[in-house]
Amino acid sequence: MKFHGALTAMVTPFKNGAFDEESYRALLDWQIEQGINGVVPCGTTGESATLSHEEHKRVVRTCVEHVAGRIPVLAGAGSNNTKEAIELAKDARDAGADGLLLITPYYNKPTQEGLYQHFKAISAEVDLPFIVYNVPGRTGVNLLPETLARMAKDIPQVQGTKDATANLHQVSDIAEYCGKDFMLISGDDFTVLPLLAVGGCGVISVVSNIAPAWMAGMCKAFAEGDIEKAREYHFKLQPLSRACFLETNPAPVKTALSMMGKIPMEFRLPMVPLQPENEAKLRKILTDSGII
Repeated sequence: MKFHGALTAMVTPFKNGAFDEESYRALLDWQIEQGINGVVPCGTTGESATLSHEEHKRVVRTCVEHVAGRIPVLAGAGSNNTKEAIELAKDARDAGADGLLLITPYYNKPTQEGLYQHFKAISAEVDLPFIVYNVPGRTGVNLLPETLARMAKDIPQVQGTKDATANLHQVSDIAEYCGKDFMLISGDDFTVLPLLAVGGCGVISVVSNIAPAWMAGMCKAFAEGDIEKAREYHFKLQPLSRACFLETNPAPVKTALSMMGKIPMEFRLPMVPLQPENEAKLRKILTDSGII
């Protein structure tokens, strides 16, 4: 399975404290209608850290069932507990996911060898493509390009990475060390276009929750060699990227979706509503961009 183009890191809508399955299914349909290339349930943007295991599994199963093969589903299944990651990975496999998004263990701060052994242990239990998610700003540890190249060579399931470092030096090293068949995917909405330029194949995006056609359009334009059009999309998306990170993700993007009438305005602690001044800024950016 080759993951490419724009994949949306789906929010998880809540209603009265529970998973809002009706809104979620409608969001999936809208994403597909807008031309998105894939979806990612239960990542950071999906508030996976606050979902129970049963909720996590239900969200993934709902996503796979509703998408019904129309686009790829890359299921979030990571944990800082290797045994827990294996459990979530097995359930996503059994649900029919096309691949797994596996974050590096957070809080534990493992060594590079510990990171390698974590993914090797999961690979012994689950035979699906792995996209390794590196986001040092949240995890406290950076998966180095040399370690990723070792994993790509030794662990067949490790077929790509979601890089959220915004470090173009690092992503260039990854492209060099891991080769052209390795899926280098942006995890940072601000630097998708530069990452594509050094060999990336797409993005797992927060912003595409609210502007799927624009993010997919940028990736498509670049793939077709229309750099000027891709650049136009890049600058069109920049205000939305700033808006979606006015406060900690996913509070801004869930607020934006609520303003668009697509989900209820509901969070799960410790996520809270935006400060009033940031909500006003968000509304203005969405209005100026024609989103609402």
